Amino acid sequence: MTKKTRRVDYWQDPDAPKPTSRKASASVFVRDEAGRLLLLRRVDNDLWTIPTGGVKKGETVAQAGVRECREETGLDVEVTGLVGVFSTPDHVIVYLHGDKVDEVRQPINICLRARVVSGEVRPEPAEAREVRWVEPGALDDYPIHPAIRLRIDGGLEDAEPYIG
Repeated sequence: MTKKTRRVDYWQDPDAPKPTSRKASASVFVRDEAGRLLLLRRVDNDLWTIPTGGVKKGETVAQAGVRECREETGLDVEVTGLVGVFSTPDHVIVYLHGDKVDEVRQPINICLRARVVSGEVRPEPAEAREVRWVEPGALDDYPIHPAIRLRIDGGLEDAEPYIG
């Protein structure tokens, strides 16, 4: 029996493990014509998030955001702007395989604004339990990690990009 990788996110926790790596990721903040936000429920921690994933060698941040959105939700998007750069040491992610710690990451996330250009909502079972469009006023009904909520709130504000 193979054990799945689990993810545990820490936020402003002085007892969080010390990071062993620092990696860039891209996320996309996508709204539909009705103003609803694209969210997915992660497989590895059961929390709701916006499409997010690591930037691979040979691709740009924008390409990573587009790829991750397609892989996780079935939707092809076009990047239209920047929500912000989120690099606070307050966020630490532990990746576990069984009981073994694989990595303790302090992420650097570049959150991009994007719009849907094609595709149909279809969760990728290895990445997302569910994908749905959510009214901004209903976000408090969803378990969302504070680091992700910071990105979402920045996107909803439609202000200058956040750098922090």
